[in-house]
Amino acid sequence: MPTSPKKSNLTISQVVDRIVASGKIARREHLVLTSAILSDDKISEEDRHQINRVFDYLQISRLKFID
Repeated sequence: MPTSPKKSNLTISQVVDRIVASGKIARREHLVLTSAILSDDKISEEDRHQINRVFDYLQISRLKFID
């Protein structure tokens, strides 16, 4: 999952697990997840489900944005 021009070694699932466990998401992480779900690149249904879980948690205020 790209976080910059370089590829990250973390999987979407690992990133989502860390975000959910901490209850916090950086705006950059949100941008990366949004880009992943909107990109033309194929992501698995499991990855799509994981990203949607983060978006759901944001909507119900289970996650807080940090800068």
